[in-house]
Amino acid sequence: MPTFRYPCPGCRTTNSLHDADCEFEGVSWPTIEKAYTDLLAVLTAEADGLTEPALREAVADEWSGLHKAALGTLEREQRVVRDDDLLRLLTAAEFKERVSEPTREPMRTVYEHGSVPGCHDNAVFAMVAWYEMVGLSWPETKENVVDWLQSSGAWDRGGFEESSPEELVESKRHVYDEGYGWKEKGRAAKGVIERHV
Repeated sequence: MPTFRYPCPGCRTTNSLHDADCEFEGVSWPTIEKAYTDLLAVLTAEADGLTEPALREAVADEWSGLHKAALGTLEREQRVVRDDDLLRLLTAAEFKERVSEPTREPMRTVYEHGSVPGCHDNAVFAMVAWYEMVGLSWPETKENVVDWLQSSGAWDRGGFEESSPEELVESKRHVYDEGYGWKEKGRAAKGVIERHV
């Protein structure tokens, strides 16, 4: 099951060491984690969903800017969805289905068109980092990236030094283990892909 690490809604840290310009600098990680669990406790109990005002009323502590920011993060990361103005926590299966195909730029372009010669390293790096960021396990990440290399036609276009998609993805395991970001590499890959398409 994909894991969620309760990232700071401002700088995405998962400890009390925030970025210097983070709006939540000085807020301890347990406090951030509690804001998420306040939301999740209510959303878990309301399988059919509830409105945002009802969620605000139902959280155990007084609603704060941290709660609002945490809810925004849950929505951006597609853990919580709005259906007809109702907020609903996705099941693990629903979440896994939604994150299998990136919908945000630049990753949507990278995913839809696949890698092309000149951006293979950046594209594969970005895909591995993206799946790590959304909380997939390493085996799930590896499976998704290998499938993407094959279904997008990237592997057939060639230009890889490795002998198989599995070997290529395995060579990027450090990206997953270190939790590197995907945006910079994704933007670089998207630029090359758009010039190629």
